[in-house]
Amino acid sequence: MEVDVGGKKKARRAYGFDEVAVVPSTTSVDVADTDTGWYIRDMCFPIPILASAMDGAVDPRLAAEMTRLGGLAALNLEGVHSRYENPQAAIDKIISADPEGVIPIIQKIYQEPVKAELAARTVKTMKAAGAKVAVSATPVVARQLAKSVFDAGADIFVIQSTVTAVEYISSTTSGVSISDFCRNSPIPVIVGNSVDYNSTIALMRAGAAAVLVGVGPGAACTTRKVCGIGVPQVTATADAAAARDDFEAETGKYVPIITDGGMRTGGDIVKAIVSGADAVMIGSPIAGAAEAPGKGYHWGMSTFHPGLPRGTRIKVGISGSLEEILFGPAKTDNGTMNLIGALKLAMSYCGSRTIRDLQKAELIIAPALPMEGKTQQRAQGVGQWR
Repeated sequence: MEVDVGGKKKARRAYGFDEVAVVPSTTSVDVADTDTGWYIRDMCFPIPILASAMDGAVDPRLAAEMTRLGGLAALNLEGVHSRYENPQAAIDKIISADPEGVIPIIQKIYQEPVKAELAARTVKTMKAAGAKVAVSATPVVARQLAKSVFDAGADIFVIQSTVTAVEYISSTTSGVSISDFCRNSPIPVIVGNSVDYNSTIALMRAGAAAVLVGVGPGAACTTRKVCGIGVPQVTATADAAAARDDFEAETGKYVPIITDGGMRTGGDIVKAIVSGADAVMIGSPIAGAAEAPGKGYHWGMSTFHPGLPRGTRIKVGISGSLEEILFGPAKTDNGTMNLIGALKLAMSYCGSRTIRDLQKAELIIAPALPMEGKTQQRAQGVGQWR
């Protein structure tokens, strides 16, 4: 529904996770009978969770553990692992920096050039550790490093930037053809990010094996404040899912939608899937794992931009092991642990055996949901207000 915002300018109402709720079904299913698996082409992943390609969240060790637990972790090819022989030393400098001076320190650390040989070596390290290897880079760096990481044995390539468009117009430089990259890649290519129908279906037509959805919702991202760009995740996901469904009707090909960022709890993940997502990508919850390289700190992928940082470093703390965060047992009552347990229970409530069944559940607009009946929790700082 469009509304007038003044003059001839109209705006469409969009919704985020705290503004909607999921309606349970008249039929429930046994939690033990629910299946959270999903596919990227012929690759099956038992749980619909990807760890974001951020240096505070993912390194080879965590990627291997994520694979063991049934998910997928993407390593940032423009991060410290492709720049330094000792990447943990660079990370330690970031996490020990004073809050007032951390951005210049991050900018300096990421001035070190990306090296193809280090990227390839990291891929091999991940493979040796047992990880399903996903690597991420912006379009230009993806072109530079592609052959090295293909030869090293990467399983999935993620072309990712704040906004990735099929068509790039410039009077000074040549862009990277997404369609050419996807067509020539020997492995599936996930592309993002988008937040609308037209961009999403264009990326699918260009050959994306999956599309990342979301601009600026991540806990460490400041793009929405810096540039004023973004669409709340429920609306962005629903629009992208409509493109996926129309693309499938048009071609017979099903291209998964991955909601990227803005989710902290199991309930947020459930709402993303009911909005139409096939899987979700999360950063700060993963950065809170004991195995994460950031030791409880997390920073955005655009934090190190030399001229216009669009991210910051945040302290997320250490919640528990990655297995506890994903599968429990939960040590807290605010929904930030045992994310898969919460997802499976919601599937039970909605009578949904599979992720695609859950996508059909009913959503309602419910801005009162976070507050209704929770006065004492909020006043005491417990439960969902922790």
